Amino acid sequence: MSPDSTSRLRIAYSPCPNDTFVFDALAHGRVPGAPAFDVTFADIDITNGMAERGEFDVLKVSYAVLPYVLGEYALLPCGGALGRGCGPLVLTREPGVDLEGRTVAVPSEKSTAYLLFRLWAADTVPGGVGEIVVMPFNEIMPAVRDGKVDAGLVIHEARFTYQDYGLHKLADMGEHWEDTTGLPIPLGAIIAKRSLGAQALTRLAEAVRTSVRMAWDDPEVSRPYVMEHAQEMDPAVADQHIGLYVNEFTAGLGPDGYAAVRGLLTRAAAEGLLPPLGPDALDFP
Repeated sequence: MSPDSTSRLRIAYSPCPNDTFVFDALAHGRVPGAPAFDVTFADIDITNGMAERGEFDVLKVSYAVLPYVLGEYALLPCGGALGRGCGPLVLTREPGVDLEGRTVAVPSEKSTAYLLFRLWAADTVPGGVGEIVVMPFNEIMPAVRDGKVDAGLVIHEARFTYQDYGLHKLADMGEHWEDTTGLPIPLGAIIAKRSLGAQALTRLAEAVRTSVRMAWDDPEVSRPYVMEHAQEMDPAVADQHIGLYVNEFTAGLGPDGYAAVRGLLTRAAAEGLLPPLGPDALDFP
């Protein structure tokens, strides 16, 4: 897999700091022996759709979309976002709101955040929530603040900034998941086309791992790339974001990571929220 014109791969990931931090070295051709990439930036709802249509070679997607795409794509064992204390939040204008029958804004109905929300609501909102409205994640907090929706499901750096909007945390989806399973929270996955072949997939995974380690070894190298795409985010918030979402599970899922992914998808299938996952679906390559 030499970085020449015949081996360029189309990759899509979000402009969020964790993704740009992870992929900085790869995107700029600094990982020896890695393929060259043509990068497209897109929010998670868009990349999930791209995966379902088989449009790109490599994609950052929600773990919740895996049952729909693992026929064509393989889950890479690195590069994604799992962790502890990093789950999506449900925010409201007033504290202690009862969500039964209420309108909730979410970033995607096929996102891991929404899946965790549905599992939480099944346990804690017996009457069920009302209308679900999908909108870009950066529009959700203003919509809650302005009363356009009753609550919002937020992800990423919103954990650190929601109080700036005068909002209240109603519930933490990650806390609920960790309390009920003891497992880390699976959020975003890196997938690649199976048609690339086992050898190429193995090399790709190692290149992603190397890119992660290079970012950790010298974080300042990636800072211009991170801040260029961070949507006017405060640098300190970007650093918090990276510190939370880029961790040991990014370098390698490991037994706990795989257990978390399979646990999430198995429980969601049992609730009728997702199709069941095949026994070998998560195997790599």
